[in-house]
Amino acid sequence: MKKNDKKKTPNSRRDFLKSSALAAGAFMIVPRHVLGGPGYTAPSDKLVIAGIGVGGKGQSDIWNFYQSGKAEIAYLCDVDDRRAAISRERFPKAKYYKDWRELLDKESKNFDAVSVSTPDHNHAVQAMGAMELGKHVYVQKPLTHDIYEARKLTEAAEKYKVVTQMGNQGASGDGVRRMREWYDAGLIGEVNEVYVWTNRPVWPQGIPWPKTSSPVPAELDWDLWLGTAPYKEYVDGLVPFNWRGWWDYGTGALGDMGCHLIEPPFSVLGLKYPKEVQCSVGSVYVDEFQRGYFPESCPPSSHVIMSFDGKKEKDITLHWMDGGIKPMRPEELGPEETFGDGGNGALIIGSKGKMMCGTYGLNPQLLPTSRTSEANVPIKYDRVANGMDGHYAQWVEAALAGYGKKEVSSPFNIAGPLTESLLIANLAIRGYDVQNITENDEGEKVVNYPGRDIKMIWDAENMKVKNFEEANQFVKREYSNGYSL
Repeated sequence: MKKNDKKKTPNSRRDFLKSSALAAGAFMIVPRHVLGGPGYTAPSDKLVIAGIGVGGKGQSDIWNFYQSGKAEIAYLCDVDDRRAAISRERFPKAKYYKDWRELLDKESKNFDAVSVSTPDHNHAVQAMGAMELGKHVYVQKPLTHDIYEARKLTEAAEKYKVVTQMGNQGASGDGVRRMREWYDAGLIGEVNEVYVWTNRPVWPQGIPWPKTSSPVPAELDWDLWLGTAPYKEYVDGLVPFNWRGWWDYGTGALGDMGCHLIEPPFSVLGLKYPKEVQCSVGSVYVDEFQRGYFPESCPPSSHVIMSFDGKKEKDITLHWMDGGIKPMRPEELGPEETFGDGGNGALIIGSKGKMMCGTYGLNPQLLPTSRTSEANVPIKYDRVANGMDGHYAQWVEAALAGYGKKEVSSPFNIAGPLTESLLIANLAIRGYDVQNITENDEGEKVVNYPGRDIKMIWDAENMKVKNFEEANQFVKREYSNGYSL
């Protein structure tokens, strides 16, 4: 191989091999296992991946791609050297960057796909930057921080003809497919009510921003971590986990667990966008009638009610509950039986029966649970090889095949509307505070309780609340630091 051949892109290598094979029909095609042993995958048949955010969940993401046997982890990018350490040790040949923009600018000809596993507020710009270069993208849940971003990424996936997948691996599990089969077979009848709950947050929420800043760790590039968010001084405890409870960076319990828990009813019932949303939120009280106003932080708990168009005239009502709030146990569930998986779950109530599951759609059960083993419903939907664990390999194989050639479980045309619905619920949570702000005798901003509780009417086509303009400020953020979508 000539020295400058190394600069060719993975796609050009594949094209070269194909054209060479056609031109030299008399050549013997040597079986792959002769070259590299049983199970060997030729480098030209591997998906070359760049990972943006390679610590924590990003660390496990790129490892799972590698474990598929069909991916090469060629580039690593992280703003925090501490978080990137394990991935750098696992993939010592991968070139390392701190700034994802520099990675895309300098190396775009040398990889096929990008995995994004950074805090929520930077997902959209990073994924869009990759898609604009024609790269396939895998983005951790929630897909985006804002409603507008979710819509734009969904449109971009179609525009740039790239293979996309969101990191809600339960979408590839057997559980949600079994529940769809039960529903399609009419075992629970028509559904008009759904309950979904989580024990999150397990990080601080409903608190004021810390007053004391701290020195930035030497290994962390704080400006790059902030990305699209407005500048704040670094505070202890925010990185690498507790950012989830702050609106500038995270999306609260809904963002953390909603894509895992709401996906089963979305898939079973074919839901898309809610048309109405209302909520109540947990409070840290100043006195009997007022609670503290902490606009930077998500609330400690919430109950959100979303209404969707049903198959018949009656709407489907979906209840989201977090912070330890749970629905009433179904009377069909035995007193010693676990409701969902305990801390989390989904309950789908039909006119002829009920069914439930845990996180990721695991352990689906008809109620009473004795019905589960008695149900004799044939398999209707193809299973993903290795179920949830196959979510990663599924995307790798689809990307290698090319846009539109192989199915994935959570492409952006599905993940986008799902994410939008979660963020519309957050819109109601944030709007609840906005409509009830007042000042106490000390001149501090607080929230009246009980106060107004507006049912927000959502215009999905135009991405706006029809009847409460103040809430629309949260549909789309203004980026800081020169970033754009």
